[in-house]
Amino acid sequence: FAVSRRSAWPDHPPETALAPTAIDTPTVWLGDSLGEMPLYYGLSDVVLLGGSFEPLGGQNLIEAAACGCPVIMGPHTFNFLQAAELAQASGAAQRVQNIDEAVTAACRLALDDAALKRGRQVTLTFAAAHRGALERTVDAICELLGQQ
Repeated sequence: FAVSRRSAWPDHPPETALAPTAIDTPTVWLGDSLGEMPLYYGLSDVVLLGGSFEPLGGQNLIEAAACGCPVIMGPHTFNFLQAAELAQASGAAQRVQNIDEAVTAACRLALDDAALKRGRQVTLTFAAAHRGALERTVDAICELLGQQ
C-alpha cells in the first residue's frame, strides 16, 4: 500500500494520493486530523480503530458504525468498553490481537463483496439501535432535578 498522512496535506490530498501508482498500489489515507472522521468513514470500506492497538483506551467506534463502516479493533478498548462489547456481540466490530491480524481481517472483508454488504448493514443497525443517548441523558438529568 501507498500511505498518505492527512496531517501532511496543505488543503487537499496530493495527486499521488488520488491516482493509482504505476503498479496500481492501493492508497491508504491515514486520517490523523480532527473533525474529519465522518468523511473518512463515508469513503471507507473497513475501519481499523487505530487507538485500540496500543494501551490508549480506544476510540469511538459508533461514529464508524453510523457511516456503515465495519470496524476492526484491537485489544485496548477500555475507554469505550460497553460500546466495543456491544459492537462485537452484534457483529458490527471484530476484535483482533494486533495490527497484523487487523490488516489481514480488513483486507479479507474488503475483498468479499457479500461479507462487506452484510457488515455495512450490521453496523448501520447497531448504530441505529444506540442513537438517542443525548436525549436520554438530558431526560435523566431533568428528572433528577425535578424538571420535566
